[in-house]
This record gives sequence, C-alpha cells and structure tokens, in this order.
Amino acid sequence: MTVVELRQYTLRPGQRDVLIDLFDRALVEPQEAAGCTVVGQFRDEDAPDRFVWFRSFPDMAARHAALTAFYLEGEAWRKHRAAANATMLDSDNVLLLRPETDFPPMSRPVDAVEPPSRILVLIGPPGADFVAPLASFATEPAENTFRALPVREGENVRVGVWVFPDLAALRVFESQLAIGAEVQRLRLAPTARSSLR
Repeated sequence: MTVVELRQYTLRPGQRDVLIDLFDRALVEPQEAAGCTVVGQFRDEDAPDRFVWFRSFPDMAARHAALTAFYLEGEAWRKHRAAANATMLDSDNVLLLRPETDFPPMSRPVDAVEPPSRILVLIGPPGADFVAPLASFATEPAENTFRALPVREGENVRVGVWVFPDLAALRVFESQLAIGAEVQRLRLAPTARSSLR
C-alpha cells in the first residue's frame, strides 16, 4: 500500500524558478532520507505561478513518521523553510491519494537538464473513465494525521497520470480526449531533477 500526495502550490509572482532551484538543490535528498519518496516536481505549463509535485509513502504511519522527521526534526527544512515559504502564497491544495495502478520504478538524474517530456494529470470524479494512464489514483480516505500540512478533505476524486515525449505528443493525445468540464487538467514540465519525466 502506498500513500501519494499530489501537491499544487500557488507561488508569488516570479518566484517559481527560485523555489525550483531551492527544491532541486536542497530539499529532495533530505526528504528521502527522512522516509519520503519525491516522485516528481514540475512547472505548470498553464499557470506561471504554480508548482506541482508528487510525494509518496509506504503507508499512513510511515507518512506521519517521515513528515515529522523532515519538518519538525530535520536540519534541511529548518535551514531553508524561510526561503521556501517566502515564495508561496498557498501550499494547502493537496490531494491525499492511494494507487489503483502505481508509478513504475524510477530513478532521479543526479545532474541533468530539464527534459522535453511532458506530464498530463487529470483530476476528475470517482467514476472518471481515463484511457490507459501510466498510473491512476483514488482518494485516500484515511484521516490526515499530520495536521501541520493540511490536505483537501471531504472530496472524492480519481487521478490519472500520463507521460509524453514532448508537448506536441501531449497535445495530440488531448485532442482525442472526451472529458467534461468537471475534470481538472494539469500540463506539467518536469524540473531537471524530477524522477517522473
């Protein structure tokens, strides 16, 4: 069983690259040392002040332990939290999910450039019929036991994730989609150190 967070941050104008540089350089490995798995981090192609990322845990107990270790006990967050928080207007748009089909095994590039690949994330109602996603998720109904980091509660969603070699391929796929207005669409560009790419 895996618990996945889909985190959408609204940032102060012009601060996204500042946060991405800090995140990629100083906040990935310390989170993973604490017990989190940073699946991927992205620029939203349609919202210049939105930063999106996925993080996962083996289960809810492990999530609580890892978040406690990183946010309350860890040196990296103590050192960098003021700079990170200064870039953000809102960090509470978070979905707590469980996998229907999980992400495949991935490895993070140590020293890489940003890839041309693009990620599509669709967030819809529970009955949304997504076509052949790389991974799909549903709402994790367990209580959020780490209250210092709020999540969206009282919602029930289905999430699909696809990976494309470039933006053009994503657009071709989108042209064939038949989805309603109730489905949120995120077109994402991986950062240089994103595992999901």
